[in-house]
Amino acid sequence: MGASNKNAQDNIQPKGNKKPLQVLHISKKDSQEINNERNNSQEEKKENIAIKPQIIKDNSAKEIEDSNEKTKIFDNSQQDLTQQDLNRPLNFSEQNIDFQLERTVDEFDFDESAFLEALNANEPIGATGETISGKVIAIESDGLYVDIGGKAPGYMPKKECSLGVITNFKEKFSIGLEMEVLVIKEQNADGMVTVSARALILRQSWEKVSSSAKNGELINVLINGFNRGGLTCDVDGLRGFIPRSQLEDGQDYQSFVGKNLKVAFLEVNPESRKLVLSEKKATLVSKLTSLELGQLIEGEVLAVKPYGFFIDLGGASGLLHQSSLTNGSIRSLREVFREGEIIKALISEIDLEKGRIGLNTALLENSAGELIIDKQKVMQEATERALKTKALFNKKEQDK
Repeated sequence: MGASNKNAQDNIQPKGNKKPLQVLHISKKDSQEINNERNNSQEEKKENIAIKPQIIKDNSAKEIEDSNEKTKIFDNSQQDLTQQDLNRPLNFSEQNIDFQLERTVDEFDFDESAFLEALNANEPIGATGETISGKVIAIESDGLYVDIGGKAPGYMPKKECSLGVITNFKEKFSIGLEMEVLVIKEQNADGMVTVSARALILRQSWEKVSSSAKNGELINVLINGFNRGGLTCDVDGLRGFIPRSQLEDGQDYQSFVGKNLKVAFLEVNPESRKLVLSEKKATLVSKLTSLELGQLIEGEVLAVKPYGFFIDLGGASGLLHQSSLTNGSIRSLREVFREGEIIKALISEIDLEKGRIGLNTALLENSAGELIIDKQKVMQEATERALKTKALFNKKEQDK
C-alpha cells in the first residue's frame, strides 16, 4: 500500500488534446542565411528609392506654392494681433505683405456705355403706328424698299404707296426720294417692317377733319355718287356720306351728283371710318356764327320737355334748360312758359361742333324768382337788363 510507483508521473496524461510545446532549433548556418536575406531586401528598397522619378514643378505650381506661402505668413502675422487690434478694422496697408491682385481685361469685358450701345443697336426700329422718315433705296415691280435707319429696310407694297392708282410706278418714285411713312406691320424674322405712305395720308386726313369738326368749320364737297340712303363725296381722300334726311331738298337728290355742296360735319369716327356730313347743319352753323355770347334773342317756344324748353330762333333752335330759367323755386315748367309763347332770352352757350345754342333767362331777373312773380315786366325790360350782363359774358370769353 505504501509502496510508490516511480513511473506514476510518466503515466499522467495531459488533459484534452493539447500537444506539448516543441522547441525549434536553428543552427548558426541557418541564422546567417536569414540575415543575408534581410540585408538583400533593404538594399532593394534603397535602390527603389534612388530611382524614384523627380517631380518637375512648372510655373503654375510655383505660383500656387508662393501664394500658399504668403497665406501662411499672413496667418502667422494675425496670430500676433492683440485684442485692441482685433477690435479695429484691418488695414492691409500696414502689413508688409503685398496683396496686389492683377486683373487682365479679356474680350468679354466692356463698360456700361458699351453695354447700352449694344442694347440700342439691337433695339427694333418701327413699332406699329409709328411715323418714320426714310429714303427710297430700291424699287421692285410689286413695291419698294425704304431705309428707315434699322438693321433692315422697310418694305412698302405697291398698293400702300398712294391713295389713288399709280400709272407709272418707277416715275413717281425714284432712288433717293425722301418720304414719311407709317409702320403698319412690325418686324418679321429678318428684322424688316412693312410701311405705308397711304396709311399715313389717311391718318393725317382723319386728324384734319376731326379738328375741323371740333371747330365747327364748313367745307365744300364735290358729290361723286349716290345710293339709296344718300350722297357720297370725297373729303381729303376719305369717303364722306350725306344722308337724304340731312339735305335741304332730299326729293331729287340724284341730281346733286357732279355738283358742290356746303356741308358741316355731323359725325367723325376714325376707328369705324365713319364720316357723316350734313347740309342742314351747315345752314344752322352759318347762323350760329352770326351770334355771340350775351346777345339777347327773341323766339317761339317750340316744345316743353322735363328738362327745359326748345326755342325756335328762325332756322335754328336753342335750349333753355330749367337750371337757367330762374333763380327762384318752381313746381312746374309750364307755370313759367307755354308752347307757342314768344319770349326773350340771353345766349349763354354756342357749340358749333354740336350745332347747339344754350339760352338763359335767370340773368334777366333783378331778384330771385322775379320771372315767376312778374314775367311781363322782365320781358319788357329785357333789353336794358341784357346790357348789364354784357360785362359778365365778356369776362367769360376772356377766360377761355
